[in-house]
Amino acid sequence: MRKRVGMAWIDEVRARAQARLEQARKGGSGAPPFPGDVVADGATPVVMVDASPRDEDGLPRPVRVAGAWAWRILLFFAVGWVLLRIIAHLDVVIIPVIVAVLLAAMFQPVAAWLRTRGMGRSLSSALVLIAALIVVFGGLGLIVNTFVAQIGTLSTQVGDGVREVQDWLARGPLHISQQQINDYIDQAQRSITENRGALTSGALTTATTVGEVGTGFFLTLFTLFFFLRDGDQIWRFLCRLLPRGARVPTARAGHYSWHTLVSYVHATVLVAFVDAIGIGIGLFALGVPLALPLAALVFLGAFIPVVGATVSGAVAVLVALVTVGPVKALILLGVVIAVQQLEGHVLQPIIMGRAVALHPLAVILAIAAGVVLAGIVGGLIAVPLLAVLNTAVRYLVHHPDGEPTPDRQPPGTEPPTEDSTPDDPKPGPDTPPPAHTSLA
Repeated sequence: MRKRVGMAWIDEVRARAQARLEQARKGGSGAPPFPGDVVADGATPVVMVDASPRDEDGLPRPVRVAGAWAWRILLFFAVGWVLLRIIAHLDVVIIPVIVAVLLAAMFQPVAAWLRTRGMGRSLSSALVLIAALIVVFGGLGLIVNTFVAQIGTLSTQVGDGVREVQDWLARGPLHISQQQINDYIDQAQRSITENRGALTSGALTTATTVGEVGTGFFLTLFTLFFFLRDGDQIWRFLCRLLPRGARVPTARAGHYSWHTLVSYVHATVLVAFVDAIGIGIGLFALGVPLALPLAALVFLGAFIPVVGATVSGAVAVLVALVTVGPVKALILLGVVIAVQQLEGHVLQPIIMGRAVALHPLAVILAIAAGVVLAGIVGGLIAVPLLAVLNTAVRYLVHHPDGEPTPDRQPPGTEPPTEDSTPDDPKPGPDTPPPAHTSLA
């Protein structure tokens, strides 16, 4: 009897399954029948079971959307924090690679020009690297010789300048007494004496930093050589690691981003050279000691837009104040301000504006974030990194399938006007079309 009941139950289950399959074949994409519907062959109808209510169903839709975005944003920042921690532990490797990329953007057109004249990849890259080393070490040698030759005169002038500043503080509008000035000097000396241990520790840290700088220098040289020689092949290899559908868009976005980086570096070098020449002429004309090293400092500082040239110009004014007096320091301050106005209103819009279109507020915030996260190196690479991301994101948003832009120009290199939009930049006849690279 029990066996007969079990067989009947199995037959019933089999019949229900066959009925559901037959109903699915006949009904197509229609809704399943509800209780009370008539099903062929007298089979038991399929019942739609309502989903159990969820806690989210009682929340307004904006709250649910905000919650969904919130955990994704938190995940994004968590990944970013992990990446920053990894970069902080690998800074001895990552910083030289970043510097090598910037230098490759500066020298790659020269290496490419040599290759078009029939020179091999290795030989052209080696010649460019050797020429760059000669220029850099020659300039450093000239600056060091100038500093050594003028250090004696500079010490005397600094002493005279400090005494002149003390007299001005005592007799000027501030009416600071000589006793107060002496108390401040004694307080500074006591502070140095009390923190001698920290200064010694700092000296040991500096020695370690010198070793890291030497390691980073040689790593930069090797990386720069291979970037100049095999940069395009390295980029193709990296793109082949991506899924097949993302290879061509990523390769094209990288091409346009590289064009933007090359234009940015060349424009920055030109602007920095003009700043150094203008302020250097003022330093030589006013007889300020260490005019050549200070002009070199202005040149290097100009690689950090907006902030760098201002800080280096302030250093030059301070040196003039303690060496040649307040009158010539004020004149030099006028020269620095004039050069800054020339850069901000003429050079930046004409030269830099054609290389990359970034709002000044974006530049300031990028530099501030870079300095907070990675110090001077962060301030140096913040703006070019922002320019590269600006070009890549604009291109991928408007051309997700990897097709070239209509005029073969990188998007985002011209500020939008009433007649032009970010995905319709002004034509550039001198810009060669990007070479098609097969990444399939």
